[in-house]
Amino acid sequence: MLSKIRFFVHHPTAIVASVYYKIIMGYFGNHSYILKPMSIDNPSHIYIGNNVLIQQYVWLAANGINNEGCKLEIQDGTTIGHFNHIYSTKDIVIEKNVLIADRVYIGDIKHSYKNINIPIKFQPVENLGAIRIGEGSWIGENVSIIGASVGKHCVIGANSVVTHDIPDYCVAVGSPARIIKNLTIKK
Repeated sequence: MLSKIRFFVHHPTAIVASVYYKIIMGYFGNHSYILKPMSIDNPSHIYIGNNVLIQQYVWLAANGINNEGCKLEIQDGTTIGHFNHIYSTKDIVIEKNVLIADRVYIGDIKHSYKNINIPIKFQPVENLGAIRIGEGSWIGENVSIIGASVGKHCVIGANSVVTHDIPDYCVAVGSPARIIKNLTIKK
C-alpha cells in the first residue's frame, strides 16, 4: 500500500494537482496530497498544512451559512482516510498529526426539524459551534463527529457518534460516545 501511495504522489498527475491546489485553496502546504477527491467546495476557505495525506473520495467543504465566513483547517502531518466527509459552516480545525480512518463524518451543522409540514431537506441548517480535533488523536472507522470537539491524544473507537466534547487523553466509544478511559486520572 505504501509503495502505491509513493508511486501516486510522485506521479506527474499528483504534482500538477498539488500546484492547482496551491492556486485555488486558502493555503496548500508542501508535500501534501489529495488523492482523487470526490468534491472540494469553496476551496479558498480550506487550509491544508505541510505533509498532509488525504486519501481518495473525500468531500471537503467550507460553506458558510447565509454568506458568513468559514474555515476548514487541516494542520501538518495529518492523514485522512478514504470516503471522509468534512463539512464546515463556521470553523473546523484538525490539528497536527491526527489520524482519521475511512468513512468518517465531521460536521459543525445539523438539519433543522421545526416544521413538520416542510420536508427536512428544505428546512435551514444550523451551526453547532466550532470543532477542534486535538493534536495526535486517532479517529476510528465510521465515526461521526457532530458539533463537538475532541481533545489531544484521544482515541475515538470505530462506529462512535461524538455529540459532546471529549477532553484530552481519553478513549471514547459508542453511540453516543462515552469516555471509557482517561489517561490523566491515576488510580
